[in-house]
Amino acid sequence: MQNKNDIKNIKKLLLFHFQDAKSELKFENLYELIVAVILSAQCTDKRVNLITPSLFEAYPNVYELANAKPQSLKFLIKSCSFFNNKAENLIKMAKSVVKDFGGEIPLDEKSLKSLAGVGQKTAHVVMLEGTGANVMAVDTHVFRVSHRLGLSKAKDPITTEQDLTRIFKSELGRLHQAMVLFGRYTCKATKPKCKECFLSEFCKSEDKII
Repeated sequence: MQNKNDIKNIKKLLLFHFQDAKSELKFENLYELIVAVILSAQCTDKRVNLITPSLFEAYPNVYELANAKPQSLKFLIKSCSFFNNKAENLIKMAKSVVKDFGGEIPLDEKSLKSLAGVGQKTAHVVMLEGTGANVMAVDTHVFRVSHRLGLSKAKDPITTEQDLTRIFKSELGRLHQAMVLFGRYTCKATKPKCKECFLSEFCKSEDKII
């Protein structure tokens, strides 16, 4: 694990190099945000962005989605991983939002996690994107970066999230976005760009390319 001074420097460098970091998912409102984030589970943002234009044209709001026919929705998202389960969860989510929240996407963790297809990571992404909440979300990129940098030794995303929240404390939403982009384009799963990495001196990975 990194010492306090190294953690401080890692945080500072991430925020500096990704000052304008934001999600690469394309959305215009909270409804589009939660749908896109649900679809993005184990699927690339690039693929989701190819799917959502026709999806939002067919179902422009949560009320329309709540009344969607499963087969029609599945057809629209069939190029997305686990499209069968995601279609069912999207409809269930929309029905719950209409029934339990008056058609408004809730923005607190407990309410979000009561919706089908919404786990802690999805809930936190919606919160940090929708309200700027000081929460961390751990996807595959954040998980990988956290462990390569020695910020966590946890074996699961939830505990990793707890570690990052504890050591970083503030600006968690911005750090999430920074770590996602850093992991996506520099600290990649295969062929990481170690020679271009501004955090190379802090890297603990055995796969580090010198």
